[in-house]
Amino acid sequence: MALNNKYVYTAKTVLIYKNFPQRRAFHPLQSDTVDLQVEGTGWQLLFARLRINPQFISVSLNQLNTKEFVVFSDQLANVNRQLESSQKVISVKPDTLYFDFTKRTVKKVPVRLIQKIDFVKQYGVASEIRLNPKFVTVTGPIEELDKIAAWPTDTLKLNKVQSGTTVRVNMQHSTHKNVNILPSTVEVKVPVDEFTEKTLEIPLKIINNRNYSSIKLYPKKVKVTFLVALSYFQQVDENFITATVDVDEWSVLHHNKFTVKLTEFPDYCKLVRINPSKVDFVVEK
Repeated sequence: MALNNKYVYTAKTVLIYKNFPQRRAFHPLQSDTVDLQVEGTGWQLLFARLRINPQFISVSLNQLNTKEFVVFSDQLANVNRQLESSQKVISVKPDTLYFDFTKRTVKKVPVRLIQKIDFVKQYGVASEIRLNPKFVTVTGPIEELDKIAAWPTDTLKLNKVQSGTTVRVNMQHSTHKNVNILPSTVEVKVPVDEFTEKTLEIPLKIINNRNYSSIKLYPKKVKVTFLVALSYFQQVDENFITATVDVDEWSVLHHNKFTVKLTEFPDYCKLVRINPSKVDFVVEK
């Protein structure tokens, strides 16, 4: 009989905001957890000790379009509709939620994909990974948006990949409650192909030759070996790669050999080796 009687008990619950103000950025000045004073039976009191009931409630922020606070007592009817029919919220602590407001600004920033992709041997990303959309819209205070140059995704994790794939990835949640991002997910297309080895002879170019009329290189060309996707094997030729040596390496650093550096190289290829990696030279004034 005692368990069938009505009692008032406290239930902690998490707030889920809805009906955000469209032209005002805000930051809650209190925790997102409140205490509900719930009237229910002894049975409900018993189960409330075992688990939080209800686990969350939705709170409308419509009042923030004209005020800087939200009063729970104005929304008790809506709160009660979210509970079991035999339960009743009679009060909420705190009854008033306060918010800090600043002028709302909109900014578009590029998406930065965070990835951890493991490929089957001899497979890899064949070309640029495509994102849709490439940019997301961030809204919030101007002083916060000035700090944002790009927005990262959650980590895309794929294992033993050997074919192209398309997935949706969530954007990372904002660490600032008064900064919002849209959309919350992006489509990621990962082009995958089998890679094979290719070697090209690339002529060397001399840079920073300021004071010398003639510099002879031995050899004049180097062999560049790299991995390339099968679909690009015929396409990639000597025009895609630039190999250089820097005269400052001798005139400033006094090295007796030039180090070969690739100043142009396809992003979707993987360098294996340069042979030779250093070349002899003769300087004629």
